[in-house]
This record gives sequence, structure tokens and C-alpha cells, in this order.
Amino acid sequence: MAHPSTTHPAPPRERLRAFIQHGRVQGVILVLILVNAVILGLETVPSVMAVYGETLIALDKAILSVFVAEIAIRIYVHRGAFFRDPWSVFDFIVVGIALIPASGELSVLRALRVLRVLRILTIVPSMRRVVGALLSAIPGLGSIALVLLLIYYVFAVIATNLFAAAYPEWFGHLGRSLYTLFQIMTLESWSMGISRPVMEQFPYAWAFFIPFILIATFTMLNLFIAIIVNAMQGFSEVEHQDTVAAVDAAREHIETDLHGELRALRGEIAELRRLLAERG
Repeated sequence: MAHPSTTHPAPPRERLRAFIQHGRVQGVILVLILVNAVILGLETVPSVMAVYGETLIALDKAILSVFVAEIAIRIYVHRGAFFRDPWSVFDFIVVGIALIPASGELSVLRALRVLRVLRILTIVPSMRRVVGALLSAIPGLGSIALVLLLIYYVFAVIATNLFAAAYPEWFGHLGRSLYTLFQIMTLESWSMGISRPVMEQFPYAWAFFIPFILIATFTMLNLFIAIIVNAMQGFSEVEHQDTVAAVDAAREHIETDLHGELRALRGEIAELRRLLAERG
């Protein structure tokens, strides 16, 4: 005869794990991050601080206390695994910065409190996927950046040799030429502000500026976008494959459990038939 299984209460660590991973708790943390972002913004308004300064500071400290408690619970629950997770380490650093006394030489850390807003990236899965895709695109972006830097250097040397004497404020040395070419690449006042004045003294300067814009702006920057889009697509495909694999594994596990239960049930039925046959 089957005896009812005795249920034991979950250990404190598991209860805390379930609590901190609960959807409502994560929702509360997300709301507190957004509220804290608004508070940090209001603290930059002198008129608001003059009236509500003490209240805003008290709310900021209260929210920070909740963040510290959350991090402490996560460290207790996950132990060493907490510091092996990059997102958890990011949360730890962001919250830890706010605990450093921001006075004297460390007063610059007070401005870094706004980094707490970036904790949204660790809470919202869709944002976390975007950041993961961007990080996976870094190798490809680095290669394109090196090619773009080489193009910049070549055009900057040419521009310095051609236009330095007439326009020293734009092309007086290599550094100024690089900065001017960056402005041209962004298409900010490149025509009326730079190229047309240069063409008044150098009529064929268009043969320098137009190829640079075509290569640096329309070609290289589009390659940046292509790499990022490809990384996003690849990241989504990997995530989809992981989801399919997890679903298949869960289905196999359920099927295995069902087959085991059916075999056990058949065995019990066979045993009941045997007992009935003996009694009959």
C-alpha cells in the first residue's frame, strides 16, 4: 500500500531564491529603478531641490537600501555563481559605486549614481538580448573600425599636405585634419562650412571630399550597421535554437515520466489481477 509522501519545508536558501526570482519582485525592482532614475533627474533641478530636496534624498537612500538588500540576497542564494555572471557583477559594481562616500576627490562618483538606471538592462530580457548581440558584434566592428581608421589616416595626410597652408584652422596638422574629416563624415556643415570655402581656393577639392564621403560615410558606416544587424539575427537564431532544444528536452522528460508511470500502473493492475485470481 502506498504511503503518502511527507512534505518538508524548503530550506531558507531555496525560499529566498524563489522570492528573489519571482516575477512580482522583479517587477518591483524594475519600478524602483525607474523611480530612482526620475529622482536622479529631479536632483539636477535647483528649484525642485530647494522645495523637495530632503524628500528626494530620503527616497534615493531608501531605494538604494532595497537595491543593496537585493544584491545581498542574490549573493547569498547564488554564492560563487553570482560573480561568474557578468550581469550580476555589473549590478554589484553599479550599486557598490553608490555606497562609496562621494566627497573630496571622490565627488565625481556622485555623478555616476545615474548608472543605476542601466540596471534595467539586467531586468528586461529583451534589452539584455540587444546588449548581448552588440557585444557579439564587437570583433566584426573592430575590423571595420581598423579599416576606417586606415582610410582616415590616408585622407588626413593628403588633406594636411594640400590644405594646411591655406586653412590651418581645419587642416593645420594631422590632428586637426582628422577632426575635420570626422566632422565631414557626420555631414555636419560639411558643404557650406568646409568644402565650399576650400573649393573657392582649390576648385578641384571636390575630387577629395566626395570620394571621402562616399567611402567613409555611406560605405563604412553601412558596414557597421550590417555587422550589427547580422549579429542581432545570429543571436536570435541561437536563442531560438536554445528554446527549441529546451522544449524538446522537456517533452522527452515528460514522455519518459509518462512511460514510467504507465509501466508502474500496468504492474499494479497485473498485481491486482493476480491477487483477485488467487482469492477467486
